[in-house]
Amino acid sequence: MSTLNKQTKETIEIDIAVIGGGSAGITLASKLSNLSALVIEPRTPLERDCSWALWANTTQTKTFASSTKGSWKQWRLVDHYEEILHNSEQFSYTSLSSASYMAKCENSLSDGVNLVRATAKNIVAAGDGGSFTAAGQNYSAAYLYDSRPPKMATNSLKQHFLGWEIRTKSPIDKPEIATLMDFRVDQSRGLHFIYALPFSGNHILIESTMISTNIEDKTWYRQAIEQWLQQQNIEIDELLGEEVGVIPMQAVTPTDKSIACIGAASGAVRLSSGYAFSSIQQQVTLLAQGIGLSNYQVPAPISPGLIRMDEIFNRVLIAQPELGVTIMMKTAKALSADSFAHFMLGTATWLDWLKVILAMPKLPFLKQVFSQ
Repeated sequence: MSTLNKQTKETIEIDIAVIGGGSAGITLASKLSNLSALVIEPRTPLERDCSWALWANTTQTKTFASSTKGSWKQWRLVDHYEEILHNSEQFSYTSLSSASYMAKCENSLSDGVNLVRATAKNIVAAGDGGSFTAAGQNYSAAYLYDSRPPKMATNSLKQHFLGWEIRTKSPIDKPEIATLMDFRVDQSRGLHFIYALPFSGNHILIESTMISTNIEDKTWYRQAIEQWLQQQNIEIDELLGEEVGVIPMQAVTPTDKSIACIGAASGAVRLSSGYAFSSIQQQVTLLAQGIGLSNYQVPAPISPGLIRMDEIFNRVLIAQPELGVTIMMKTAKALSADSFAHFMLGTATWLDWLKVILAMPKLPFLKQVFSQ
């Protein structure tokens, strides 16, 4: 990793500057070469550590091996009536350490690509580029990309969660199965589920996750986790950490509309699921390839058609949140494991879409289709 610390009174001119060194920003920086570039990020990877997830194919499983916390060929969705268990041949549901991944990217920056551990200030956009200051130094970039988190409207639909990573006193039952959604929890405030990833026989991540417009007090999520653990007869030996997060599930506003955005601010979050890592990877990989060919335009991370379908889904959730469990369970039941992974990745076939549509309650969706 190359970090700039020296200051000069003169403005340093560079080809590319990336504001923000999160998933999109540091991934893009790690893929740039044969030019002068800067990524500006005030926090270290450890200060931002959390769990990221994706459905990884064989190639991705190898690529992200050093950052992988856990990987599962089997996953399940559960409600009060049934359990849907998927066993995949093509994909592994994979949990990554964001700190490990970002540190690896930081340490692999090419010559001429540098990291400044500071906050970008006094940003002034000019054409495709702009000027700014960082750590007391003035910079001017021919091309400027903004990967800072976007703004979310207060009353917008969000996926919000609180999670515990724990060690257990006794072995966990079936650690080879990831629980993506367990709906046997309080559904009175929105679509609520427990997400549980067993990293080993006595090491597990449990998150209480809500899809709604209102964020709850932390105590509410903690109580849901405690109740679920009691139901599973799991006793905590050690609380290793707690993480919280809020993911947009409706259109967002970039921090600065005058700068080209990448990552979540550009719409890379799948609006119906909250998954973003895979679409961010695809977007910045294509962008880096384009930059190598002197094409600096940011690729759209998700197709307009898929965004439209997700928006309809979300309007149904807002209008009739009580249908959330039914919709998710019917979706999982209609698809095979591999088709479900493709569906969540946004790469489902039209046949897969047809299966899902036929499984849905028709009237609520038709109302939302014709309401706009």
